[in-house]
Amino acid sequence: MIQPPTALPPAVLELPAMRHALSAHDFGTVFRLAREEAGISYQRIAAECGIKPERVGSLARGRGRVGSYEKISVIADALRIPGGMVGLAPRPWETPGGADVRRRDVLQAVSAAGLAASLPAIQPSVGPQRIGPARITQLRARTARLRRLDDVLGGGDTYRVYSAEYQDTKRILRTGTYSDTVLRELLSLLAEQAQQAGWAAFDAGQEREAAALYRESRSTAEEAGAGDLARNALAFLAYQAGASDPRAAAVIAMHSCEAITEQTPATVRALLWERCAWALAVAGDAAGTDAALHAAVAALDAEDAGEPQPDWSAWVDRAELDIMAGRCWTELRRPLRAVPLLVRGLAGFDDAHARDKALYSTWLAEAYATAGEVEEAAAVASRAVELADGVASARPRRRIEHVVAGLAVEHGQVPAVAELVERAR
Repeated sequence: MIQPPTALPPAVLELPAMRHALSAHDFGTVFRLAREEAGISYQRIAAECGIKPERVGSLARGRGRVGSYEKISVIADALRIPGGMVGLAPRPWETPGGADVRRRDVLQAVSAAGLAASLPAIQPSVGPQRIGPARITQLRARTARLRRLDDVLGGGDTYRVYSAEYQDTKRILRTGTYSDTVLRELLSLLAEQAQQAGWAAFDAGQEREAAALYRESRSTAEEAGAGDLARNALAFLAYQAGASDPRAAAVIAMHSCEAITEQTPATVRALLWERCAWALAVAGDAAGTDAALHAAVAALDAEDAGEPQPDWSAWVDRAELDIMAGRCWTELRRPLRAVPLLVRGLAGFDDAHARDKALYSTWLAEAYATAGEVEEAAAVASRAVELADGVASARPRRRIEHVVAGLAVEHGQVPAVAELVERAR
């Protein structure tokens, strides 16, 4: 029987503190021990148990309780807690005859919406295999569906999944046989998967692995003749380099946009230009930032924006551009331009997207602070702390630390800020 990623190891279930918490239905302590002792993020627990991420974090901090039979049953099944440990009858999966009732694919288990439910079944190859267009279509569909995991999970949860897909395509290239046309398609797919794995590594704080994957993606894309993917790899490298060398990052980002043509898909144009805008903003170039943001908006307003777009860029929309523009103007200390854009962009994010909502909220908090609205900044930052609790991503944590530290230095005497500092510890 396949165990879901949230299954608690027997050794963790036998911890005295865990046994006591289970018998008392103290699921806040159960969730906290699951994270501390088994490395299961609150985001993953939330996804499998059907609980909002911030609710899981609140329970883990001792706020509230779970009391309904239905929810206790769901939690027991998600964490593979034997029924007897929480006062329930034996669960269906505890008996051989009932195993099939709860059998789920591993990837389904990490997705609240069953994002992997429609993944095509791809069987591992045994020995050399002829790879044709149909297999390429199947692999691309699988990669597209796996990409949706990034909507609700952090890189700490998704990196192994994306890296495994990337390595599997490498294996197919080594062992399979194919035509020159299929070879180019495989290389293009590999470049796309390297970027996805690189993004997850970056999100998880694995900077060196991310940069290596981006560089490999660029060279692979160039070998495949996939210019758009090669330029996107450059944009990723610029995005990552911005923190350490803003001027170099701006040069790389501008280079990624140099070869944009009318044949470049609309969402790809928008994606490259918005990342260029970010690099220029970090480098302090307000005029260049404004021009790049206008180019990104123009791309989404173009006639070809209604045509089919590559899956790896199709997520770019006006809300994304609002968020990016708000971030850019925050970096440039132009809060009157930043705040309305960030408020409008964040309005489209529900709490299931806890990582992104927490991350982007930090720029809104910073913009409020720059505008002198200290209490509002503290309130937004406090909400970001709540959302980020248990998310398997390094980026919200770093941004929250940056914003809280700035507020503490400038406005530490304000009660709302003092409360925020204490809460963020």
